[in-house]
Amino acid sequence: MIFLTLGTHQPFDRLVEAVDEWAAANPAAAVFGQIPEPGQDGYRPRHFEWAAHLGPHEYRRRFREAPFAVAHAGMGSIITALSVSTPLVIFPRRAALLEQRNDHQLATVERFSDKPGITAAFEAADLHEVMTRLSIRAASAAEPTISPFADARLTDALHGAIVGPRSRRRDAGVARGWSLPRLAGREASPASGR
Repeated sequence: MIFLTLGTHQPFDRLVEAVDEWAAANPAAAVFGQIPEPGQDGYRPRHFEWAAHLGPHEYRRRFREAPFAVAHAGMGSIITALSVSTPLVIFPRRAALLEQRNDHQLATVERFSDKPGITAAFEAADLHEVMTRLSIRAASAAEPTISPFADARLTDALHGAIVGPRSRRRDAGVARGWSLPRLAGREASPASGR
């Protein structure tokens, strides 16, 4: 489940609305948000679950279990993501949009956006593109890239090299006096028990 976190101090309607739009367009992707109480006029997400407060253990668990997280450019979110190795998309609050008293979050983005696992987005369209890319990557990473079993062509070739082709194996082993179950053991010996 993708984790959205905004810190505990103030709402961030522009980010919440952008994630909500993405969640509406991607209903198979589960999102959970930790969003400070938006107030009477604030934006409330309609396409994902959210809570105003999470305890420290729940907050860290959600970070650990998320394929990636989305956050304002707050140091607590960045440090947590780095400490649990969860990819993080940071979306800074901007003073020009009255989301913050100054642009310290832009400075934070500049400082951390070159770190592995951290991606910056500044507009909703950028955020949607990054979330889609990370969701695709997370989905493909969840699928095994290699089977836990050897390919049948390999096992047939090995078997053929050891005891002959599968179609003749029973007759060939018996004709040579070899017991097939013993071939799989530590040593192969004639069926006579020698």
